[in-house]
Amino acid sequence: MAKEELTLNQIAKEIYDGAGGMENVQNIVHCMTRVRMSVRDDSKVDQAKLKSIPGVLGVVDDEQLQVIIGPGKVNKVAKEMVDIAGVGLGEDLPQGSGKDKVNAKAAEMKAAQKAKQKNSPFKAVLKDISNIFVPMIPAFVGSGLVAGIAAILTNLVTAGTIDAANWQQIIDVMNILKNGMFSYLVIFTGVNAAQVFGANPTLGGVIGAVVLLTGMNPEAPIKNLFTGDALAAGQGGIIGVIFAVWLLSIVEKKLHEVIPDAVDIIITPMLSLLVIGLLEIFLIMPLAGFISNSMVSGINWVLAVGGAFSGFVLGALFLPMVMFGLHQILTPIHIQMIGETGKTLLLPILAMAGAGQVGAAFALWMKLRKDKELTEMIKGALPVGILGIGEPLIYGVTLPLGRPFITACIGGGIGGAVIGAIGGVGAIAIGPSGAALIPLIANGRWWGYVLGLLAAYVGGFVATYFFGIPKDKLAEQELAEATVVESNDVVETADTTVAAHATSSFTAVANGSVHPLEEASDPVFAEKMMGEGYFVEPTDGAIFAPVAGKVSTIFPTKHAIGITTASGLEVLLHMGINTVELSGKPFEILVSEGQKVTPETQVAAVDLAAIKEAGKGTSMMVLITNMNDVETHVLEKTGVVNASEEVFKATTI
Repeated sequence: MAKEELTLNQIAKEIYDGAGGMENVQNIVHCMTRVRMSVRDDSKVDQAKLKSIPGVLGVVDDEQLQVIIGPGKVNKVAKEMVDIAGVGLGEDLPQGSGKDKVNAKAAEMKAAQKAKQKNSPFKAVLKDISNIFVPMIPAFVGSGLVAGIAAILTNLVTAGTIDAANWQQIIDVMNILKNGMFSYLVIFTGVNAAQVFGANPTLGGVIGAVVLLTGMNPEAPIKNLFTGDALAAGQGGIIGVIFAVWLLSIVEKKLHEVIPDAVDIIITPMLSLLVIGLLEIFLIMPLAGFISNSMVSGINWVLAVGGAFSGFVLGALFLPMVMFGLHQILTPIHIQMIGETGKTLLLPILAMAGAGQVGAAFALWMKLRKDKELTEMIKGALPVGILGIGEPLIYGVTLPLGRPFITACIGGGIGGAVIGAIGGVGAIAIGPSGAALIPLIANGRWWGYVLGLLAAYVGGFVATYFFGIPKDKLAEQELAEATVVESNDVVETADTTVAAHATSSFTAVANGSVHPLEEASDPVFAEKMMGEGYFVEPTDGAIFAPVAGKVSTIFPTKHAIGITTASGLEVLLHMGINTVELSGKPFEILVSEGQKVTPETQVAAVDLAAIKEAGKGTSMMVLITNMNDVETHVLEKTGVVNASEEVFKATTI
């Protein structure tokens, strides 16, 4: 009874089951005919079950567990197996399932990247800043989108498109909701900073509220000790608040150590507020205001003077900043720019870095579409990437591949250059990026931001498509495309229609001695699991084609060549026993895929001494792998022969 035909995925899962489960398989590779697995516990392997799998021709349990599938199909089964596990060929399988590959790979790369970075006080500060603002991101997004809708409605009222009498109150309500976040941002920053630095959160909120100067008499304002000018509410902004709360944490801890427990709850908060509050009003606010104003002015100057050039530099460098965690330092700058000018001109340019990644990911998807593992990662990471969440694409796709990370940066630079050239494209809130930032673009200049996004998408795509695809990935893609149309579990080319009752003559592939397959040292060949044929024990390394036909396949490790005859027979020349493990070193291939050959064509030069030194066999196996199309075959000669001497014949059905 014929075995039921299974899909590649089903065969892969059945092999895992027979090998004792995925957790029992350490790694997977394949040669021209066999899936080769290193297993963790040989006692869990069920050879009988493996042999019963439809599509499996045989099993050999040697140093590796070898499941014979046959040429053309074995690479697809092996690829399906590693795709299920979420690893590459030759990589160790995780102790579990292959789910969540994108997040797992992203986490792995991110952890590896962080491990390479040296700890420093500066990076510790960046981490603290991140911890302060990350909990506020949802509020930034919600309030920012509400503000964006209010801004759109305000623009429509101004343009006369909608009636102010009907819409103004709605706009006012939205502005109230928006101001609940942004008007009291310094308080939220103080609370979060206190939690990060280990101070009392409520005291932190009070220190944040100090910069609002709510108790100051406007007719007799407090003077700036350095300039003599009146202090302005909010001067120094969140930068000053963060520094003040850091000082608060130090003072509060010291006071807890020295103040008696009986009065600690009264004296410590009072003294903390007095000391830090006075420092904040008379020293920190003026200094922080000077620093933040200088940073905002400097960035605005760069943008105003540099235009497209500055936009390109900022857009191109932002991904490396994200990779090293340096981007967090920009958050207070964005907020300060919004507070002083109503918008941040920096955020839309920096958002182009994520758009460049999206373009690069699309190029990888298109160029390497046969790489199922990579395309699955891209499909999982693209939606959030388009919405501005770039970590899955950075750590799961572009950074592990190397080149695409660079070309994604170039795409971000191109988008930044477009926005820089247009000028005046600012965001009224932070939090969203990518397409989600469009509603938050100020003054109706969303079109400029959209043009920048499109330019970054296209720039990242073009740069990656032509210059960013890794060479090894290209080679894998070309190998996948070079074979073949699958039909009835046999790989065929355009000219593999089997001619009826056609006889093909086979020859010795080298000087030496011809032997029947039964004498082969490898049971896969000796038991004719792969088909009928013969082998030659060579006396020199000049190897010739065994039959006239066309080269259909050259295995990457150079140890095997597939030839298709004019009558449709598929012939495998397998050079040596277990020589796949030598990674092609003893073999020099002298033909190319698609080339027509005859028994007089030398197809390879083989270093027999190197094969023997590696402990491998030198038998040159010649097999017909589509025996279903063969009616008769006969080995006409054994013993000593010369290369290209006729030794075997086969006739098709």
